[in-house]
Amino acid sequence: MDLVFVHGWSVTNTDTYGQLPQVLKRLAEGESELVVHHIHLGRYISFDDEVRLDDIARAFDDARLTVLGNKPFAAITHSTGAPVLRQWLQLFFSGEAINTCPLTHLIMLAPANHGSALAQLGKSRVGRINSFFAGVEPGQRVLDWLELGSTEQLQLNLQWLESFTLGEGPLPFVLTGETIDKKLYDYLNSYTAESGSDGVVRVAAANLNFSYIKLVESRQSCDGFDSQCVVKLKQIQCITPQHDVAFEVINRASHSGKSKGIMASVTTGNAKQKPVVQRILQCLDIRTTAQYQQLSAQMSAANDSGQRKRFRGSMLVVRVSDDLGNPINDFDLILLSGANFVPGNFKKGFMLDRQKNSKNRHVMSFYLDSHKLEKISNGQLGLRVEPRPNSGMCYYRSAEFHSQPQQVATILKPDQTSIIDIVLTRLRDPALFTLVGTEHSGDFKQLNKS
Repeated sequence: MDLVFVHGWSVTNTDTYGQLPQVLKRLAEGESELVVHHIHLGRYISFDDEVRLDDIARAFDDARLTVLGNKPFAAITHSTGAPVLRQWLQLFFSGEAINTCPLTHLIMLAPANHGSALAQLGKSRVGRINSFFAGVEPGQRVLDWLELGSTEQLQLNLQWLESFTLGEGPLPFVLTGETIDKKLYDYLNSYTAESGSDGVVRVAAANLNFSYIKLVESRQSCDGFDSQCVVKLKQIQCITPQHDVAFEVINRASHSGKSKGIMASVTTGNAKQKPVVQRILQCLDIRTTAQYQQLSAQMSAANDSGQRKRFRGSMLVVRVSDDLGNPINDFDLILLSGANFVPGNFKKGFMLDRQKNSKNRHVMSFYLDSHKLEKISNGQLGLRVEPRPNSGMCYYRSAEFHSQPQQVATILKPDQTSIIDIVLTRLRDPALFTLVGTEHSGDFKQLNKS
C-alpha cells in the first residue's frame, strides 16, 4: 500500500509530520498484515494570497499522477489537508466516478472540515498563532475558506452529506483531540484555549457526522403571531448522513506541537503508548464495510465512555436568504427555548461563541454547550430571525421556527455541526409598479404620492 501524507495550511517543512511516517512504517510491517511500500510526504504551498483550496486540490492530482499514476493509495491528512483531499474527491471523483477513485482510506487528523473560529481573526494575526501556522503568514483565499460558514466550505460539506455512501470510494476516518497545549496558548485570543477544541479546531467542526435542515416561510397568515406579525417557518427538508463516518476524540491530543500534537508528538520511543498510532493502524487495516462499521462502533463507544469527563459542544451554522436566492445580510438571529419559546430560558453560559462570516454576511455560526442544551425545558428549541429591511418598497417579515418536543436532541447533537438554511419571502409594496389609465397621462408624480 502507498501511503500519502497531506499536511495542513501554510506548513513549509515536512517536519510537521514528526516521526509518525517512520513509526507507521515500522509498526505496520512488524505487527499487522498491512505492508506500507512507500510513504510520500506532501508539500504544498498555501500561503500565497491567490491560492484557493481548489487550486491545491488540482495540484495534488497533478502530483499524485506524477508519483503514483493511478495506483491505489491511502492518505493521512492533518488540519486543512482533509478539506484539500475532500475537494479533490469532489472535483475528480464525484458521482459514478467515485467507484474509480484510487484512494482507499482517508484518515483525517484534527481536520478543519467545518473551518476554524480562528480564521476570522485576520491574516497577520492568525499567522502569529504558533499552534496553527508556526509563524508563517497564511494565504487569504484559504483563510476565507476556513472561516466558519464560508460559501465554498458549506458547498463542499453539503455535497459530502448528500453523496457519501459507505462502500463507494475511500473509507473515511476522523481522529481529533480536545486537549489544549498551554505552550501554544495565545493569551490575547481565547479561541486557542476554547473548551471542546484542540486549540485550533473544535471537535464539532472536525466531525463529518452532521445534519442539514431547510426552513421556509409558511404561506399561511401570521395568525399564530398576530401581536408582532411574525410568520411561521416550516421545515421542508432534513438531511442526515446515510452512514456514520468513523469518528473518535483522541485523549491528550492537541492540534499541533511536539508535546501533545496529535501528529507531531509521535516519536519512535512513545509510539506504542500513543492511542492515535494504534487507531491509525487499525483504520489502515480495514478492508470491508462490515469491518468499518465494527471499528466505527468501537470508536463511538470510546467517545461515549469518556463523555461525562469531557466538555461537549455543538455548532450551529445558519444561512439566511430569500425565495429569489438573494442573501439577506442584515438580520438579527435569536435562539428560543421551552414550551413558550422565549429567548431568556437557557441555562447561563449555554452560548460560548457567535460569529458572523466576514465575507458572507448572511451566515452566522453559534457554538453551544451541549450539556446545557440537554436541560432545555421540554427539549424544545426555536429560532427567530428579524431581517432588514422590514418596511419600504421591498422588505421581509420576521419569522420563527418552533421545534417539536424533545427535538433539540436531534437538531443539535453533541460534538456535531448542524447547518440550517432559512428562506424568507421577499415582499413588494403594491405601489412599486402600477399601470395608469390615459386619464393620468403626462406627469403622474403626484399619483404615486396618493
